[in-house]
Amino acid sequence: MKTFDYQRANSVDDAIKIATLTEGYLGAEGHLAEAQRPFFIAGGTNLLDLMKLEIEQPTQLIDISRLPLNTIEATPEGGLKIGAMVSNSELAAHPVIRQDYAVLARALLSGASPQLRNKASTGGNLLQRTRCYYFYQPDSPCNKREPNSGCGAKAGLHQNLAILGTSEQCIATHPSDMAVAMRLLDAVIVIQQPDGQTRQVPIAEFYRLPEQTPHIETCLNLGDLITHIILPPPLKGVHSYDKVRDRASYAFALVSVAAVIEHDNDTLTNVRLAFGGIGSQPWRNDEIEKILIGSTGDAVSIELAVATLFKEAKTDEQTEYKTVLVQRLLHHVVQRALQQPNQSSPLSSGVSA
Repeated sequence: MKTFDYQRANSVDDAIKIATLTEGYLGAEGHLAEAQRPFFIAGGTNLLDLMKLEIEQPTQLIDISRLPLNTIEATPEGGLKIGAMVSNSELAAHPVIRQDYAVLARALLSGASPQLRNKASTGGNLLQRTRCYYFYQPDSPCNKREPNSGCGAKAGLHQNLAILGTSEQCIATHPSDMAVAMRLLDAVIVIQQPDGQTRQVPIAEFYRLPEQTPHIETCLNLGDLITHIILPPPLKGVHSYDKVRDRASYAFALVSVAAVIEHDNDTLTNVRLAFGGIGSQPWRNDEIEKILIGSTGDAVSIELAVATLFKEAKTDEQTEYKTVLVQRLLHHVVQRALQQPNQSSPLSSGVSA
């Protein structure tokens, strides 16, 4: 690990001021594009690993862990405003999240380990980096780690990587379970800018596709700081989060499905779906939801929905299993929902799996 300057911020404005005082680290279009730049650190559960491997080499660490961004409050619209410093454990255990946003609680509890969830922050979870093997190997080419160096994964082992939203430059997946549930819920990310203004970015617009610049992963600019995440009012229906992985715990998704399904007399009346493990970012396609609404969740409807989902997928002999796995998993999710009462599916025990 290389040396760096450390400063603890006393306020949001203070944190942003420290970050923007360091010049010379802007990438294309003013985005945070290089490893050697100032970093905000909250829980540090991903960043510290990357620093040890010298994948990230910050010149400064700005500690925001003690900023007053650790509250969960009701919004006038009937949703929730979640501070960026709320830990994953605190968020999953919050009674309103468990009762009204059970899909999010289930997603959070399916990720990492209890120790990591105790440290990991809500804002940091959104920003965690891919777990692609080649990204973590400094002696392997990786356009996400070192722009224009190549993509080692394409000709190497990539059975756990993305088949949607990829490019010739990168086929990495986004690793977050929480972000998949947030994508389903249409969360909005509140960002404070260096000019003192705030902007609200729907999560659907927060992440960037890799295209020619896979090292630019979000819409954040130099000095931008996530302060809150806003959830809209709760969705009615059966909430679930199902995750297929190599082992039962502490593993990233090969495929995951976040779902909120409302039904009436065996007919699907409303369907929300988001997927993890298949895309370069948390993936949602409202066309497949339209296909399923009004159906009985029969095999033909599921097959058509999955075919629509993967219409532009890029698969090979290593990754084609993902399309079959999603079809089987989605059929299971829908049929199970039809057998449950039409309610918010409060989290009582365990994790959907």
